[in-house]
Amino acid sequence: MDWDKLRIFHAVAEAGSFTHAGEKLNLSQSAVSRQISTLEESLGVPLFHRHARGLILTEQGELLQKTAKDIFTKLAMIEGQILDTKQLPEGPLRITTTEFIGSTWLAPRLEELQIAYPGIQLTLLMDDRVLNLGMREADAAIRLYKPEQPDLIQRQLATINFHIYGSRDYLQKFGHPKNIKDLHNHKLIGYPDGGPSPFADPNWLFRIAGIHTDDNSNLLMMNSLYAIHRAVEAGAGLAMLPDYLAQDNENIEIILPDVKPAGVDMYFVYPEERRNSQRIAIFRDFLVGLVQKTAF
Repeated sequence: MDWDKLRIFHAVAEAGSFTHAGEKLNLSQSAVSRQISTLEESLGVPLFHRHARGLILTEQGELLQKTAKDIFTKLAMIEGQILDTKQLPEGPLRITTTEFIGSTWLAPRLEELQIAYPGIQLTLLMDDRVLNLGMREADAAIRLYKPEQPDLIQRQLATINFHIYGSRDYLQKFGHPKNIKDLHNHKLIGYPDGGPSPFADPNWLFRIAGIHTDDNSNLLMMNSLYAIHRAVEAGAGLAMLPDYLAQDNENIEIILPDVKPAGVDMYFVYPEERRNSQRIAIFRDFLVGLVQKTAF
């Protein structure tokens, strides 16, 4: 079986269309389609059902995709292990983390790592979805929950504490809530239902206020904690924010300081197979140093 055609087939099966696979492979849609047709002819079976809205794997296609996925996952892992044997800490390093940790805490502090280790080509993937480290969607992750997978090495970095915050302008205009019941009469900002969230119970504020997200016009929904922070700063309402993000902002202040959710634990995790990676070890130590400088 032609390896290049198998690679293209795997990309198409993952993307669900010739067009999206072509964008990923830097090939035209017609070139991808030709390669798949040639592969199907050589095997003597159809691999995809063609539909106007995309592609669906046939039974034979599902069988081939399962094997192809295993093959390319193992190849990617071996590639990472080979790079890990280099004496110098250089090469690509893909770190996945939630959007708000990446944008508000990590990204502004990466210059220190770049200066110390210019040979590390860092990619920061900020996504509230959980990327699969075993499938090499990333080399390591910063996660806001304790991983259960036995094949992941984990290190707890810190516990992030939260409070309810509002801007001085908002509070001057609408008044300070005196108790939890008063929250029901205020504009509250939080996460939309149904989408990926950065940590467990991101809408704790709605819950304690006794507000349902589907029937209240006083709610403002955003799927970005950084955006929520900026909205609070601009006076759009009250929200639950991490203390480290709000503590240096003189325009916002804590509301009901004795009312707060449980802290969220932050972990650095990576696959057991990457135990000897110098790049991962360097990044882990870099994170530990950052945590020590941050008042969570």
